[in-house]
Amino acid sequence: MVVDKVAFRHVAGTFTTGVTVITTGRDGAYHAMTANAFMSLSLEPPTVLVSVDKTAHTYPVIDNSEAFTVNVLAEDQEEVSRIYASKAMQERHTLKEGEYTLGGNGVPRLPDCLAYFECRIVQKYDGWDHTIFIGEVLDAEVARDVPPLVYFRSSYRRLEP
Repeated sequence: MVVDKVAFRHVAGTFTTGVTVITTGRDGAYHAMTANAFMSLSLEPPTVLVSVDKTAHTYPVIDNSEAFTVNVLAEDQEEVSRIYASKAMQERHTLKEGEYTLGGNGVPRLPDCLAYFECRIVQKYDGWDHTIFIGEVLDAEVARDVPPLVYFRSSYRRLEP
């Protein structure tokens, strides 16, 4: 017997995650989306993966791109996460000039993030209603020494010192 979608989401929500915004695109057409389905994959070579819902507004952009950047959000960036998570304001997922700086991979990097991973897409895997994008990490940096934004049981949380 397979667990139903509601039960699965409830149980999966007990796993505390960091919050990221994935940026992607090319030739001036850049998009962003909030994602917590991110993880480091390998040290040799350094790789990460992101899992993207095929119905997400940003999905076709990343699927047709050659690169993405994982922007790890700091605890003071909850509003940034909410903007790029909103399905009601999907047009807001299109980045405008001045909202980012271009990284070495040609993809936007958001300002004031805790850290970032600039990646080149090296593989894609079908994950049923998602696609798993594997990115070789070209550059990575901890940009600020502050606590991360975390997500637990459908709510943003802060870490206690």
